[in-house]
Amino acid sequence: MYKILDKYERNLNNKVLLEKEYQKRCKYENELIKNYKFIAGIDEVGRGPLAGPVYAAAVILDFENPILGIKDSKKLTEKQRLELYEKIKTEALAYSLGYATVEEIDELNILEATKLAMLRAIEGLKIKPDIIMIDALKLDIDVPQISIIKGDDLSVSIGAASIIAKVERDLYMQKASIQYPLYNFAQNKGYGTKEHIEAIKKYGPCEIHRGTFIRNIIG
Repeated sequence: MYKILDKYERNLNNKVLLEKEYQKRCKYENELIKNYKFIAGIDEVGRGPLAGPVYAAAVILDFENPILGIKDSKKLTEKQRLELYEKIKTEALAYSLGYATVEEIDELNILEATKLAMLRAIEGLKIKPDIIMIDALKLDIDVPQISIIKGDDLSVSIGAASIIAKVERDLYMQKASIQYPLYNFAQNKGYGTKEHIEAIKKYGPCEIHRGTFIRNIIG
């Protein structure tokens, strides 16, 4: 009986903590909702890797149906990310994914390719946002926007977008790992780990390596 009560109390305390964190991360949204109905959070994943596309997501949350536990995707375990990913897809008012290919990254540069991925994510939303919140960038788009440094951990909307983008890109790299097993993409996700760099030097690049990112590695 005491174990059951103890577990109930721990779960209750955890929920209270999550609710406090959620409200803390709704600081910007609570102000914006006074003037804007549909608020979209935008974030990207994959600017730094040596391989694979850069992904972006746009999410419009339903603030009458809070999804607790959202924060910067990098601060979540894989299990937590996957659980929140499913909740966001099911319970958000709208979400959309966009990406820029390796070819576009090499042609445009990573910053411009990231912006392109974000614009594609916004365009894919089934609901047009009244305002967008972005992590650290500014887009050339005819929609009011605010840019927030470290927004993926300060805004629940941007955090939700970071989770969607992170999970989707990880899934892509897992599939790429099957197609290109020499590089262990399932583990390194395309980032420049020692093992990954050594594989590029030994076997050369594959189709999803970013040429502009590996020039110094392949000479």
